[in-house]
Amino acid sequence: MTYSIKEVAEKTGLSIYTLRYYDKQGLLPFVSRNEAGYREFTDSDLNFIHTICCLKNTDMKIKDIKKYIGYCMQGAASIDNRKRLLLKHRQEVLAKQRLLADNLKEIDYKLHVYTDPNSQAIIDREVAYVQDEKAQNHLADPFAVK
Repeated sequence: MTYSIKEVAEKTGLSIYTLRYYDKQGLLPFVSRNEAGYREFTDSDLNFIHTICCLKNTDMKIKDIKKYIGYCMQGAASIDNRKRLLLKHRQEVLAKQRLLADNLKEIDYKLHVYTDPNSQAIIDREVAYVQDEKAQNHLADPFAVK
């Protein structure tokens, strides 16, 4: 079965513009065109697009996605290259995941403070601490009314 670009846009949630952009960037070399020049997508093409979206959603650069797709188009001979590229990307995703987890802990801490019944007193103590520290170091009070 084949799909038009409009149908693929509906199935993937990508805009027609994005699909055309991906094609112009060389990310869709596997997509065929009919006699009229219109793109005709297959189920296999949708699987490739799913992978492209996964890589894009995890912040892989377009040039690296293009490289990966190029390796895929080479067949089994490029498995080692694909593996190297994906392993490197995986490490980057894991590092970002750790950073996000750390940042989420800070957000959760702040939410805990703000939902605490004594939040006003906690905030007042923090403000007093900052003001004292700034005064001791002869720095401007960031909470001073201007």
